[in-house]
Amino acid sequence: MIEMLRINHQFAIGKKGKERVVPVLHDIDLHVREGEIVAIVGRSGSGKSTLLNLMSGYIRPTSGEIRVAGQSVTSLSEGEWANFRLARLGFMFQSFQLIPSMTAFENAELPLVLKGLGVSERRKRVMELLEQVGIADYAGHYPGELSGGQQQRVSVARSLMLNPPIVLADEPTGSLDSDNERQLLALIQHLNQDKGTTFVLITHDEQVASIAHRTVNLKDGYLLNAYGKGDNPAHEVH
Repeated sequence: MIEMLRINHQFAIGKKGKERVVPVLHDIDLHVREGEIVAIVGRSGSGKSTLLNLMSGYIRPTSGEIRVAGQSVTSLSEGEWANFRLARLGFMFQSFQLIPSMTAFENAELPLVLKGLGVSERRKRVMELLEQVGIADYAGHYPGELSGGQQQRVSVARSLMLNPPIVLADEPTGSLDSDNERQLLALIQHLNQDKGTTFVLITHDEQVASIAHRTVNLKDGYLLNAYGKGDNPAHEVH
């Protein structure tokens, strides 16, 4: 479902002509199979978020190739990537990324508007998903009127609105209390088991990583291991 082949990435910082190159990822080979939940764990600065941004096309690798759902996406233009994301990817963010001036309904509805669906079809789909994540009673509320857990549920509903086969999640439970975290993890497992949705979870939370079929460890930009439950965690795949 996602293939990262010999990926290297570096950033240039400083003034033009005096830039300093900072390597971030080194020779990454990572394969995420269809229907997997994969957790990417590591300390702050290990390259986790960079890896996720490469998967989603927000940045391009310095070298290597990325394939998503069988398509090489490394050289897609920004417009092509935008269309690809809309069709194939869903996103969960720690900071929710809700638009303050839009209600919960309107925030969740946004992918359907971009897709060009009609009003009645949009309303039916939005209310179904808001009901599924337990936030339908707050459809008319603005983000500032919702708790952190409620905002996350709206964000989750938005990420699932187009039934994406792949969901990329960056610290999805980082702003949630224990009860809301358990509910979100249960929803992820439900979607994975019932709909076959593939999840890539960026996390430092052991509870989040525990629901994954496979854990990928990053340290200083190197992939140390990629193992599943019952596999040998000492297996190195540099």
